[in-house]
Amino acid sequence: MDRLGPRCPLPGCLRPSVLIGFLILTASFLSYPMFRTLSLRLHSAVTGSYVSGTYSIVFVNCPNEQIARDIARASLDKKLAASVNILPKASSLYFWNGEIEEATEILLLIKTKTSKVHVLSSYIRLVHPFEIPEVFSLPMDQGDVHYFKWLEEGMEED
Repeated sequence: MDRLGPRCPLPGCLRPSVLIGFLILTASFLSYPMFRTLSLRLHSAVTGSYVSGTYSIVFVNCPNEQIARDIARASLDKKLAASVNILPKASSLYFWNGEIEEATEILLLIKTKTSKVHVLSSYIRLVHPFEIPEVFSLPMDQGDVHYFKWLEEGMEED
């Protein structure tokens, strides 16, 4: 006689232990990024080392140098970035409305905290003259600890 017969009347019903195991496995999988981030931050605080991905570089193309400078200065003034490089005369080829377009643009390399990328991107979309501005970021994997400390100090609120 099946022990679970009266408790599990439907054919193919999972045993409670299998269901609980599945729920624990799912919860562990979903919470892994949070626990990993917390453990890396704790390790960083204890050892003074850098946690990969804490800072990012945001790439933004602008139509001219004045707009690039305005966005760079405002990003710094609002403490959304600690440093911005303005690279002149980037040749761009891209599809727009089904046609290949060519333009000379100014590239911004904006160094910021990864936690500020979303707010920075929203601000850039608000002030940028392009209908769809090129805004994307890459996390900084490794670098000089003193430089990262300087980045942090540059974005501290007054």
